[in-house]
Amino acid sequence: MSSGLLDRSRIVASPGWSRWLVPPAALSVHLAIGQAYAWSVFKPPLESAMGLSGTQSALPFQLGIVMLGLSAAFGGTLVERNGPRWAMFVSLVCFSTGFLVAALGVVTGQFWLVVLGYGGIGGIGLGIGYISPVSTLIKWFPDRPGMATGIAIMGFGGGALIAAPWSSWMLGSFGVDSAGIATTLAVHGVAYAAFMSLGVLLIRVPAADWRPPSPPRAPAAARRMITTANVSARNAVRTPQFWCLWIVLCLNVTAGIGILEKAAPMIVDFFADTATPVAAGAAAGFVALLSLTNMAGRFIWSSTSDVIGRKNVYRVYLGAGALLYLVIALAGSLSTPVFVLAAMGILSFYGGGFATVPAYLKDLFGTYQVGAIHGRLLTAWSAAGVLGPLIVNAVADSQEAAGRTGADLYTVSLFVMIGLLVVGFVANELIRPVDSRYHEPVEAVSGPAAPASEKGAAR
Repeated sequence: MSSGLLDRSRIVASPGWSRWLVPPAALSVHLAIGQAYAWSVFKPPLESAMGLSGTQSALPFQLGIVMLGLSAAFGGTLVERNGPRWAMFVSLVCFSTGFLVAALGVVTGQFWLVVLGYGGIGGIGLGIGYISPVSTLIKWFPDRPGMATGIAIMGFGGGALIAAPWSSWMLGSFGVDSAGIATTLAVHGVAYAAFMSLGVLLIRVPAADWRPPSPPRAPAAARRMITTANVSARNAVRTPQFWCLWIVLCLNVTAGIGILEKAAPMIVDFFADTATPVAAGAAAGFVALLSLTNMAGRFIWSSTSDVIGRKNVYRVYLGAGALLYLVIALAGSLSTPVFVLAAMGILSFYGGGFATVPAYLKDLFGTYQVGAIHGRLLTAWSAAGVLGPLIVNAVADSQEAAGRTGADLYTVSLFVMIGLLVVGFVANELIRPVDSRYHEPVEAVSGPAAPASEKGAAR
């Protein structure tokens, strides 16, 4: 892979090449791997065709998310070393192969192949694909890093909005027996390979002497947080800034995923004992609305961070998020619109937190190995994916066992989330510019050993 199509020297942009072609390349990958959020479409047919329980049918998705975090953390350095085209190609191969292996598992009645294919192999494609364009986008858009990464990561949040109806249509056309499910999975694998190949062919890295056409637009207070040096991934994890940001991301995601994972039953329970109960169909619409808010927040809030600064926008995520949780806890059951609007706000902060964190990392650690640092930080997502649902579900179960109903099932967990967001707010306040002892020497970043796209990164 060191020669030919995947050779880094062949993806350096020629003079005059438009940087606005990079976001579509990133979107082609993120819209594809965002299908992971639509796995629930396959759960009922698999349970019926293969005799699975609900817990078993969730295993491919759960393993996929675990592998996303692990492959992003351990593969981040390889992504930086080999470049975005190599990373997108690896993601394409793993993600598409995962569907094909899963299809083989359904046809042969071997569920372990479904888990291995979609969750194990496909999960590696998720992680490598998620971080593949981040470093390149930041290098092309040093003046608007929040907007650039927001566009791509918005695609991951919106992938399910395309995949869910498309998968449902195919299952309706091919059938929900083993043959129909396998055919649907195989078509997914082939179609996503073709779609992701657009990103592989289109992606470019900037030349060593390229500079953006406009300067950063953030105010002076925000610019003081933006480094002119670079920190390696190895040194970044030794800094207090990395771990403060790890806490910030983990707790912001915990607060959002706590609602997202249990959105439909939560809104039903909140209004079950009121004069305006929420029907199952309306609850499903509420879930779709939250998904749209999650997607929109990724672009809107990350773009806003380019103007007001990363630290300030996280103050909004964590501080306003805590206030919205307080509104739900105290007045959520009194008005359906109040509950829905507060939940939408929280989910917009959830999506915005994902999209803004790469730019925050760039501000703190420079562009040198920001993709690898981002991969390591995504372990916070894995932790939050366990912590958020655990808090909400465990508390609800214990309250139900104590004889409580309705909104009372969630009161304790809502106040726990408020406490976690306050802790995250404090962690964000503790973030300061990285000490110079962690900085890489300029020659280490711009020397002959550095990839072309990384030369001249320190300014």
